[in-house]
Amino acid sequence: MGRITSSFATLPSRLALDAFTIGLMVMVLLATLLPARGQGAIVLGHITTIAIGLLFFLHGAKLSREALVAGLTHWRLHLLVLAGTFAMFPLLGLVIEPLALMLLTPELTMGILFLCVLPSTVQSSIAFTALARGNVPAAVCSATASNFLGIFLTPVLVGAMVLQGAQAAGGSGLAQVWKIVEQLLLPFLAGQLLRPWIGALIDRHKPMLRYVDQGSILLVVYGAFSESVAEGLWQHISGMTLLALTALSCLMLAIALGFAAWTSRRLGFSKEDEITIVFCGSKKSLASGVPMAKVLFAPSSLGMILLPLMVFHQIQLMVCAVLAQRWARRPAALQETAETPARLPG
Repeated sequence: MGRITSSFATLPSRLALDAFTIGLMVMVLLATLLPARGQGAIVLGHITTIAIGLLFFLHGAKLSREALVAGLTHWRLHLLVLAGTFAMFPLLGLVIEPLALMLLTPELTMGILFLCVLPSTVQSSIAFTALARGNVPAAVCSATASNFLGIFLTPVLVGAMVLQGAQAAGGSGLAQVWKIVEQLLLPFLAGQLLRPWIGALIDRHKPMLRYVDQGSILLVVYGAFSESVAEGLWQHISGMTLLALTALSCLMLAIALGFAAWTSRRLGFSKEDEITIVFCGSKKSLASGVPMAKVLFAPSSLGMILLPLMVFHQIQLMVCAVLAQRWARRPAALQETAETPARLPG
């Protein structure tokens, strides 16, 4: 476990403005200046579909069952993380929706609601937990479980809160769930089933495979914003609109962080578990959100839908990096080592 901690602890200090974030900005700029059109847009759509399938195949192949078993005993912690991700956040979205409609366009408001029903991040949640000397095995389990359950829960919540039929990519709610299963879950399960044969190869090349993850997301972002630019995206968004979107994102993150910290303390969790709950229960996954949005929403609205997620993604990285470094500096005497399972109340 020491190796896991040391490998992740070097990441968050660079996450405030890393190469991937710059890549996202470049894709938005490129789509604005040179959007994909006509046959090129059709070919790009096919390529991104294949890339997303490969992305989730690799997620399944990378998932270590041993790591999951190591954290499964902390079931109360996992339930609290899932409650924050799939209950508190959606309720927060519904509460903020009237204010968002006053300040933003309907499509951006829809993007905020979509953001609220997404699963937690995996890599950065674990990295921040490791840096802050939290419960790393539990973070691995919680973040992975959140992403796996999100394949099922996010489409259901989107259908209940967001779509209302008009902005769907087509078909009934059942058809949309099947698209998620077909394009995301089946490749994920295929990767998991093949892990006994390809797992060692995947583990040896994890740094290289990260480029497949990020490249897939960048392709989808470019395609999404190309379509939205053609529909007049930037004619509908002003500087004040972007400022309001940033302020709402900061408000949502502050409430999520406060809820996670307050509930974990009220329920008597250790400091290491509190850190895990805060980082896993307050963050939203760009890696899962971009592919899901491509499946669930019409191409013409996809850029607007993804913009709140991209803004929130960057804010959560910057804020959580500061929190992780602050917790990392706490006196060692206050730390029950995260190398052993932390005790739960009761």
